[in-house]
Amino acid sequence: MNEIIYDDIGPARVIQIYSARERLRAVLVVDNTALGPAVGGVRVSPRVTAHEVWRLARTMTLKNSLAGLPHGGAKAGIIADPAGMDKERSFRVFARMIRDVTDYIPGPDMGCDETAMAWIHDETGRAVGLPEEIGGLPLDKLGATGFGLAECAGVAAPLAGIGLKGARVALQGFGSVGKAAARFLAAKGAILVAVSDSRGGVHDPDGIDLQALATAKEESGSVSAYGKGRRIPAEELFSVACDILIPAATPDVIHKGNVSAVAAPLIVQGANIPVTAEAEDLLHQRGVLIVPDFIANAGGVIMAAMEYAGRSDQEAFTAIGERIRKNTRLILEKAAAEEILPRAAAVDLALERVRRAMAYRDF
Repeated sequence: MNEIIYDDIGPARVIQIYSARERLRAVLVVDNTALGPAVGGVRVSPRVTAHEVWRLARTMTLKNSLAGLPHGGAKAGIIADPAGMDKERSFRVFARMIRDVTDYIPGPDMGCDETAMAWIHDETGRAVGLPEEIGGLPLDKLGATGFGLAECAGVAAPLAGIGLKGARVALQGFGSVGKAAARFLAAKGAILVAVSDSRGGVHDPDGIDLQALATAKEESGSVSAYGKGRRIPAEELFSVACDILIPAATPDVIHKGNVSAVAAPLIVQGANIPVTAEAEDLLHQRGVLIVPDFIANAGGVIMAAMEYAGRSDQEAFTAIGERIRKNTRLILEKAAAEEILPRAAAVDLALERVRRAMAYRDF
C-alpha cells in the first residue's frame, strides 16, 4: 500500500512540484508544525516517491519531538539522479518553488550536501547544514549523525548484553553517516568487521582498517575494493556474524525477505526507516534489540537545530550526546518494562509532546 495516510497529527501539506522548463519533479511533505517550523532534509533519488517522503516526514516529526527541539517535521524529495543532474540549477529552481513554504526549513540528505543548502539558502533565506564559511555547522564534515549513533550504541550495547569495547560492527552504507559512525565507534573500542555499499561489500573478522577502507572507497567508488578480507555481495552483510548491525543507507533494506538472515543481537538504525514494520516485529520476537531511527540518528537534526539557533559546534556535540544517551536509555527501559517494541515506546512519548503542543495551537 503506497497511499499517504492522514491522521490527527498530519500531514499538514503534501505538495507536488514540477518545473516544465527544467523538467524538475519534486515532492514536499510538511507533516506537523505544532512544535515550530518543520526541519527536514532534501533527498535526491530517481526512485524517491511521495509515499516515501511522507514516511520520512513523519519520522522527522517524531525525531524532532523526542529530541526536545522547537521544530516540527517535514521532508522533500527531488526525483532525479544526483550524478546526472545540473545540481546548482536544479537546487536553485527547487528552492524558488518552495520559497513561500515558510514553515519548512530544508537540510541535507541523500544526494545533496552543504553546498546545496547554501544554494537553497541564497534563494529562500532559510536552510540548515550550511557551509561553515557562511555561518553553518556542516553536519557531514563534523559527523554529527555518526557521533550520535556511537553515543546511542554506548548505551544500548550493555542493555543488549554486549560490551562496546571489542564489539564487532557490521555497517550497511559507507557515506557520510557510515564513515563518521565507524570512526566514533572505533574511538570507543568497537571493531568494524563488515561494510557494504550499493556496489558490494567486504568482510574481515579480524577487523577493517578505516583509513584504508576510506581510501579504497574514494579511489574506486566502492568499499568492495578494500584489499583485505573477503568480498561479499551487498545483501550478505545482514547475515555476517556481528554484535551490532547499523543500516545507514536507504529505506526498507531489512524486510520480510531477508529478516531471517539477520545475525546481530543489536540493531542501531543509522538511516531513516531502514527496517520494515513487519521485519522489526519479527526481530523483536526473536529477542533482537532495535533502537529506532528517530532516536539513534537524531544527531544530525539536533546539530541543525543548534545551528539555526546560532549555537557553536561544541554546544551541538554536547547536546547530541546528552539527548541521545538520555532518550536511548529512557526508551529501551520503558520498552522492557512494558514488554513492547522500542519503537512503540518512542512513538508514544514523541506523539504525546506533539499533541500537547497542538492543544495550544489553532490549526
